[in-house]
Amino acid sequence: MNSYLEALNEQQREAVLHTGNPLLILAGAGSGKTRVITTKIAYLIDQCGADPRSILAVTFTNKAAREMYERVILLSPGAEGVMIRTFHSFGAWLLRRNTHCINLKSNFTIYDDEDMLTLLHSLYPEKKRNDCKPFAHWISRAKDYALRPGDNLEEISWEPDFPEIYETYQKRLDEIGCADFGDLILKSVELLRDNPEVKNRVQQRFNVILVDEYQDSNVAQFELLKQLKGENTYLCVVGDDDQSIYRFRGAEVRNILEFPDFFRDTRIIKLERNYRSTKNILSIASAVVEKNSGRLGKTLWTEKEGGKKACLKILENQNQEAEYCAQLLSDRNYGDTAILYRTNAQSLAFESLFLRLGIPYRIVGALRFYEREEIKDAIALMNFFVNPYDEVAFRRIINKPPRGLGKKSIAIILNHSYRVQGNLEKACENAVDDMPKKGRESLSAVASCLKKAGTILGTVALPDFIEELLKDFGIAEYHRKQDEITGTQKILNLQELLNAASDYENSFEGLKEFLENIELDRAQFLEQQEDGRDRVTLITMHNTKGLEFRRVMITGLDDGLFPSLRDGIEDELEEERRIFYVSITRAQEELYLTSCRMRRIWGKTIPFQPSRFIFEIPEELLVVEGNPGTDFDSFARGTRIYHDEYGYGTVIQEEQKGRDQIIAVHFDNGFTANFIPRYTPLQKISKYDEE
Repeated sequence: MNSYLEALNEQQREAVLHTGNPLLILAGAGSGKTRVITTKIAYLIDQCGADPRSILAVTFTNKAAREMYERVILLSPGAEGVMIRTFHSFGAWLLRRNTHCINLKSNFTIYDDEDMLTLLHSLYPEKKRNDCKPFAHWISRAKDYALRPGDNLEEISWEPDFPEIYETYQKRLDEIGCADFGDLILKSVELLRDNPEVKNRVQQRFNVILVDEYQDSNVAQFELLKQLKGENTYLCVVGDDDQSIYRFRGAEVRNILEFPDFFRDTRIIKLERNYRSTKNILSIASAVVEKNSGRLGKTLWTEKEGGKKACLKILENQNQEAEYCAQLLSDRNYGDTAILYRTNAQSLAFESLFLRLGIPYRIVGALRFYEREEIKDAIALMNFFVNPYDEVAFRRIINKPPRGLGKKSIAIILNHSYRVQGNLEKACENAVDDMPKKGRESLSAVASCLKKAGTILGTVALPDFIEELLKDFGIAEYHRKQDEITGTQKILNLQELLNAASDYENSFEGLKEFLENIELDRAQFLEQQEDGRDRVTLITMHNTKGLEFRRVMITGLDDGLFPSLRDGIEDELEEERRIFYVSITRAQEELYLTSCRMRRIWGKTIPFQPSRFIFEIPEELLVVEGNPGTDFDSFARGTRIYHDEYGYGTVIQEEQKGRDQIIAVHFDNGFTANFIPRYTPLQKISKYDEE
């Protein structure tokens, strides 16, 4: 037996040796799936006599493809001819060799997101470039779902103009003989579907197809796989239905759940032995994910018996949460530790505290908080308000959002500034009459906004002042639209910036102090980057996929934050639960969970209940510090509340049913509804808040 087979456990070896019918390898977290798929390629070549050129292995990132190829070559030096690519790379390879069969130039250009936007804007010059972004996003999503302009596109967008704009865009793209990223998959599907001779040739070339991370595949990629598989093709996919967490990118968990239904006589082999985590950690992960109905089912196990119990800490607010994590880090085991959170905005509390305490950290998969576009925009606006002579801040925000104040307009304003000793705010007021009509209206609105802000500062809390300034200037709405288009979290980041301002006096001096401390934090981070120390990893739950750490702290386990969805959307709830499962299984030895009774949202303190996922963990697996029950936040009869959808209301009844607290609320609009507070975040309010 080959040495590389001897290193495998029984289930891994069974998966490697399997041939014949389609194979679905359900590979749990930390079960060594990469070893299995690379060993399987080597085995097919060395023991089964497969021609390396007949093997196609597909994964999802160029990095993963390179690493897989390198590992295969180490195992089987004769495997150089194996094709290991991403789906999109394979699509480009296939199309370039068959452009004569499909509407593409032989040297076609691949359009990225910016190219798509440029083409759309050229087709619809009456629209602003930013107004074209939603359509570019929807076109990409439609292609992920293998939908063309003539198909029913209502699941992608209800925008009535979308089908026509999609059709116009695609017609022009075809005319110039180019392809966007979505086309690399969708045109490949159409090429094989509509050209039997090409399909036959490709199926004869590749009689072994392996797909890694199959749970991340979308509908179009599944359609491509169906076209590639011939009658004699050996098909093997490797994935984990419990780790399907990229729905927002188009990933379709049904691809793996329904694989045995689409490909007859599929053999399912489960890799359930985990080499990463202790038994206690795996028991928690299994207990949570078992609540999902949309899964094929497996139970992870390990030879690492027992292990330290996980700790659940109930804290008062996010500042205490950051302090608690800092206390755990007093052992200085920074490089072995990861702090996980659901949204990028949550990093600010940790960044600020760790900088003050000298705890080295790194942000993975995202910019540092103060380097994010929306935060830099907000800071520039505040800096300009505080110092109207700041030309750098002025240039950043004067035409953001786009308001027709381009280079010529800025030149006019700067010319006026020389007459008022460089005061750009006064220059804006004085330059209004020299602007063309559109610029005149926009510049007048800018001047009015700044003047209004001067009258508000000091009369409201500092977060409220900043919120009003961002709203009036248009920056908040600009980034809200970006969130809708790209699924980002820019508004949450702005919200967290407002929360940080809550600690400062509501005055001009308070605003200056806030901005000064931001600059000091940024300078400290730049100094810290050069010290070469191990660092704590700050990372979103999504970005931890494929990583592992000796100690993991999962923060923000508050209903409404995580899970962040409304009741009744079961598919989304199940994906959120899978995200929790992925987060838990990153831990090797130690796991800490935190939940807060209160959090600041838009500068206001709002009560939260512990995440419903906490109550899915068996009590014997946790050491609990603090009370995770629902009794700490009573919604007594007469309590005034605010609900995002129904507005203001009054609690008319409160009762306890088992673990759940149920309240009836009569809203001011006449509507009455029942709620479970730990599932539905309700903001308690005072008369002052309503006024």
